[in-house]
Amino acid sequence: MSQRAESSMNAPAGRRIHKVVIAGGGTAGWMAAASLAKLLGKTLDIVLVESDEIGTVGVGEATIPTLLTLHQLLKVKEQDFVKAVQGTFKLGISFENWRDVGENYMHAFSSFALTGKDSWAAGFQHFWLKGVKMGLSAEFGEYCNEWAAAKHNRFAVLPNHGLNYAYHLDASLYAKFLRGIAEEHGARRQEGRIEEVCADAESGFITGLRLQSGALIEGDFFIDCTGFRGLLIGQTLGVDYEDWRHWLPCDRAVALQTESVGALIPYTRAIAREAGWQWRIPLQHRVGNGIVFSSRHWSDDDATRCLLENVQGGHLTEPRVIRFAAGARRLQWHRNCVAMGLSSGFIEPLESTSIHLIQQSIIRLMQMFPYDGVRQPFVDEFNKQMAFEIDNVRDFIILHYHVTNREDTPFWRMCREMDVPDSLKHRIELFKQGGGAFRVVPLELFGESSWIQVMLGQGVTPEQYHPIVNMMSDDELEKFLTGIHEAVRKMVGQLPEHQRFIDYYCKAVAS
Repeated sequence: MSQRAESSMNAPAGRRIHKVVIAGGGTAGWMAAASLAKLLGKTLDIVLVESDEIGTVGVGEATIPTLLTLHQLLKVKEQDFVKAVQGTFKLGISFENWRDVGENYMHAFSSFALTGKDSWAAGFQHFWLKGVKMGLSAEFGEYCNEWAAAKHNRFAVLPNHGLNYAYHLDASLYAKFLRGIAEEHGARRQEGRIEEVCADAESGFITGLRLQSGALIEGDFFIDCTGFRGLLIGQTLGVDYEDWRHWLPCDRAVALQTESVGALIPYTRAIAREAGWQWRIPLQHRVGNGIVFSSRHWSDDDATRCLLENVQGGHLTEPRVIRFAAGARRLQWHRNCVAMGLSSGFIEPLESTSIHLIQQSIIRLMQMFPYDGVRQPFVDEFNKQMAFEIDNVRDFIILHYHVTNREDTPFWRMCREMDVPDSLKHRIELFKQGGGAFRVVPLELFGESSWIQVMLGQGVTPEQYHPIVNMMSDDELEKFLTGIHEAVRKMVGQLPEHQRFIDYYCKAVAS
């Protein structure tokens, strides 16, 4: 078990949970409130405490396909949701200048376990690798429906999950949308700024939140959504924060919203810069922009200047600097408190995983909810599962920085030369030496297709392919590859343009 998953004390069992208090709003708070109220609300009293005086970070506007699962549980109608959040659709992420300056690739949401087709013994990448050696293979992504649709700016919601997709959304509008669901199912909002977190002297369990107004909001179970402050999990319960900046050196961001001036592309752009990377996220009413960077290599002014030089359209907001430290709490659940969102940790937004980790924490909490009182085996299991998933996400993000041909700046040279976790070293060598990519357990967010696309995109070429591929003759291999390629081209050719589909399916009313 990870050290982060080990609890420091046994929790007293037996105190039945009647009232859940969520400290903080934003995406994390209202996701938790909406989910608990919709699915468990008949058995619980749910109160969310937030203050209009405290702003939210609110820049995480890109998601991954797992969000559709939560929306299915909440019975959210997709068209209503996309209109409400001024959203667009996302088929993947375009990584520009990451492998080297001027070299681009896309990490697409492949709708199969692997891109293309597999055999029982070897993934599609092995057939593709032999095709490369023979001069038969097209670019790897051309065998993936999502990759090809993104490249041609086409999209549609197809039957039977014909395309695997996620969303771009306005985070503040999403919190408002979720609040509507939460309050419809009985959750209550309490306005107020938290002045004190009250805890039982003997057990250490949190008992209530004292507001500046003097009001005391008591509860049996607490969810900490207070952002980077970690007011409950960190400042009150003393759960340490594990700092990962030696692996993930970016520790600041500058965010800026601009007018939309071009086509609504169905993918996120992640553009590597001299000391970090820039995001560009198209929404129906505006574009979300920002730059994530290392303060050891750039000043705030350097980063802001770079961002302003590389955005399009009129500015709707002023550039805003956000400071953070990549890492995670050593425990996500401690005593009678679960941390969600930024209070639980932050692994930077490169692969849009923040909302997913909130969602996973919510789902696991509901699966292990302590109706009859907090019991340590469930606390430990929750922490173990979350630690495993967070480590998987962490390694995947580090991969983008470490496996690169860039040597043009001190930042990229440092990333190339830095030591990385043994778990990531193992994955890199598996792929480098024999094209191996495996989803070890279902808990892993990023499966084989994701690892393969990013490894290839960043410049890792396997030294050999699986010998079972040689069971197929050269002519059969050519027909196999051509057949998949043609099927993808035919399918994508039938899709409407992304903007046209949005206008028909879910066009938002101009605000």
